[in-house]
Formats: sequence, structure tokens, C-alpha cells
Amino acid sequence: MQLRLLVPSEVLVDEPVTKVVAVAEDGAFCLLPRHIDFVAALVPGVFLFHDREAQERLFAVDRGLLVKCGQEVLVSTPNAVGGDDLGQLEALVEERFLALDEQERKSRTTLARLEAGTLRRFRNLQER
Repeated sequence: MQLRLLVPSEVLVDEPVTKVVAVAEDGAFCLLPRHIDFVAALVPGVFLFHDREAQERLFAVDRGLLVKCGQEVLVSTPNAVGGDDLGQLEALVEERFLALDEQERKSRTTLARLEAGTLRRFRNLQER
């Protein structure tokens, strides 16, 4: 199968694989080359696959979508990070996703200030 793991800014993986394991809303599942076409909504969790040399590769993925059509498996997710083992993967997830949470908090604060300022200006215009 040809696996493509996509995030908004880049293609993280584009290579042949022999096995894919992911977690969907109703549980974990495994795809092998002769599996029927399949679509699943992914939940945050561990995504793993075996490359042609039977090496297991691990990624932590945010929610997303997996589509298997023929021999092509496409995975689209807003965030993903790869690691060599579960311990390293956990550390990378904490580091990167906590940084994203901090950026999101700052963005929300800035947006709230902009909205409040806009509402104040509209109120001032209505009073005139």
C-alpha cells in the first residue's frame, strides 16, 4: 500500500507500507494490503505502520481522517509528530502540543480584545 500522512503544511510520510494501525471513534483497527476500501474518523492517539523492511514507525496524530482506496491510504490530520518509541513520542507530544495550546490561548485572548474593541466602537457610533 502507498501511505500518505498529511498535515496542513507538509507531507510527513509518502512511502510504501505493509500494515497500518490507527484509532478511530469506535476503536483501533488494522489495515493490510487486501483490506476493502475504508474510511474512518481518527481520534487523537498513536498511529503506526510497518514500512517495506518491516520496521515499525510511530506517529502521534490529532483528530483526522483516514481513507483507504485501492492500494492508497491517505491520512489527513491537523497535527502529527513522529518518534522512535512511545517514551520519546510522549515527550514530543507534550512539548509540541503544549506549545500549540499556549499559542491558541494567546490567539483567543487577542481575538477577544479585538471583538471587544469593535463592539465598543459600534456602540459609540450608535450613541452619536
